Amino acid sequence: MAHHPNLPRELRSTQVLVRCGLRLLIITGFAWFGSIGFARGFAALLWMAAILCALVGIIKRERPFDGMLNHWDEAVAYAALFCLAHGVPA
Repeated sequence: MAHHPNLPRELRSTQVLVRCGLRLLIITGFAWFGSIGFARGFAALLWMAAILCALVGIIKRERPFDGMLNHWDEAVAYAALFCLAHGVPA
């Protein structure tokens, strides 16, 4: 597939932040209605989101610590939230 020269290949940082926020809302909704409890469900879904973002970053060959936000930054954010959620007593 040919890339249009005027279209950037990387998403802008604001788009990544919006995507991350929407994904967090969806994760929160699924955890809220889960049968294993909110804290355990939220932590499990955050862990899966971190792994998914890392895999997408590998597949898209994005560079970690790049100048713009990408899937690697999202994976780190989800992993940090997982650590916080996992540390909260249920």
